[in-house]
Amino acid sequence: MQSSFEQTIKNFLPSDDGRLNSLLKFSALAEEMDKISRRTKLADGSRRQNDAEHSWRIALMALMFKDYFDEEVDATRAAAICVAHDLVEIYAGDTFAYDAAANIGKEEREEAAAQKLFGQLPDDIARKLRALWNEFEEFKTPESRYANCMDRLEPFLNNSLSLTGGTWAEAGATVAMVEKRIGPLKENMPRVWEWVQKNIAVGLKKGFIKE
Repeated sequence: MQSSFEQTIKNFLPSDDGRLNSLLKFSALAEEMDKISRRTKLADGSRRQNDAEHSWRIALMALMFKDYFDEEVDATRAAAICVAHDLVEIYAGDTFAYDAAANIGKEEREEAAAQKLFGQLPDDIARKLRALWNEFEEFKTPESRYANCMDRLEPFLNNSLSLTGGTWAEAGATVAMVEKRIGPLKENMPRVWEWVQKNIAVGLKKGFIKE
């Protein structure tokens, strides 16, 4: 069965410029991120968040929180990393952080998805987007560590605002599990970590997080 993208892209009217056609088609494909449902819910609990919403918000956060990061960081590059970091989920789907079984084979699935996805772009653009994705995954540069902090902070914020405990409660998450997931902030954003600890304590008290 064809996906909605495969059906609608048939209506694409090509130009005489092959490079332009590739970029336009990829831009249309990127809309599929709107359909990738994450386990994280909106703060009001009304529905699950999608990948596009998550990626946009952490990119915005990357432009705002740099003063709380312990190293000098290029916030604009970090925001670009945030925009690119979940593109492969168009094909690989989202993997819930607290689901150990689902995380088995995640790297292999996402690598295959990356090859399929970025292979649809002109070589120079493919290299740029692939490099941003790789940088996020490798966690070696200050920008990648900062982008990862934003990636962890954003769902934590939504769970802390939830009246029902969000994915903490759904997953039966323990303090150790939550602290491990949000751990990059302890190492790289200690002033934000203080706020994190207060929210974990409240989540524990409310029964959203287990001992």
